[in-house]
Amino acid sequence: MLEFYREYRANVERGVHRLSVRATEEFEAARREVAGLIGASAGEIVFTKNTTEALSLVAAGREWRKGENVVTTLLEHHSNLLPWRRPGVEVRVVRPDREGRLDPGEFERAVDDRTAVVALTHLSNVLGTLSPVEEVAEVASEHGAWLVVDGAQSVPHREVDVRKLGCTFLAFSGHKMLGPTGIGVLYGRREELERLSPLCPGGGTVREVTSGGHEFLEPPAGLEGGTPPIAEAVGLGEAVRYLRRVGLENIRRHEEALTRRMLEGLWGLKGLEVYGPPPEEERGGIVSFNVEGMDPHEVASLLDASGVLVRSGHHCAMPLHLELLGRPGSVRASLYLYNTAEEVERFLEAVGEIVRLR
Repeated sequence: MLEFYREYRANVERGVHRLSVRATEEFEAARREVAGLIGASAGEIVFTKNTTEALSLVAAGREWRKGENVVTTLLEHHSNLLPWRRPGVEVRVVRPDREGRLDPGEFERAVDDRTAVVALTHLSNVLGTLSPVEEVAEVASEHGAWLVVDGAQSVPHREVDVRKLGCTFLAFSGHKMLGPTGIGVLYGRREELERLSPLCPGGGTVREVTSGGHEFLEPPAGLEGGTPPIAEAVGLGEAVRYLRRVGLENIRRHEEALTRRMLEGLWGLKGLEVYGPPPEEERGGIVSFNVEGMDPHEVASLLDASGVLVRSGHHCAMPLHLELLGRPGSVRASLYLYNTAEEVERFLEAVGEIVRLR
């Protein structure tokens, strides 16, 4: 990113001078890197500013018909719930079990021929539960519905292949995968991307404009209005190169070992309510819990004083907390490739001290 600002800071796709040409080359190279990470082609990758914008691009860009419905789940981040609440469109919510497991049979009952979109998270940002995306993809396909997957918590942590998943769209963010903030990604099957209208029509999205009409470019350019986040895209491309060198499968195994130890340690403490699947099940490196009699923010502040950084609150998943967990919020520890076994032990020691002194 610093190289971009110091050596070739110029806009992309808009000039023929050497700096613009270099900027465009690096920008498109980043697009190819991201595509390769998830088994897509470069023409199926749209750069956005985050997962939220990517999901909203799909919801706002689709041509809706009265009487259609959307099937989603109680696990969703608000970003994969609120955009689907559109006039004349019914939103059906599939409920998981207490640990966050989704039953594909529930989707078979909820999805029908009026279902336009099935929207679900690949991995819960609260419970760490993996969704049965491939099975749900079959259900959606049988009824001609789009399958829109929130991959913000999965793409950075494990191997994801959009062809194997069977999704129509997949959204994720750069800042969750060692990249900069302000850059997100929307993957879409080429033929379905072409059905979307741009969220921000204007500069860069048009082939021709007259006083009485206009023609949009084909995706991805036709969906990327205005000056894009060039430096951020370049930074994301480099982050992807690094992750691929490390190996997504290596990252998954590393997180799996740390998560298992963290869960086993927390379950050994009295006075804790720990959420999500047990350690022996496949799950992501997200562990949420509450300390009996204490507010999640109070717990997070005490952990911060011990040098342990966690999130607290509803994590942009209020329905999940209120309707499934029966709590307004929780404390969430998140693990990644840079965390160590020693840090997990330090975390467990700090939580144990809070439980003893409460």
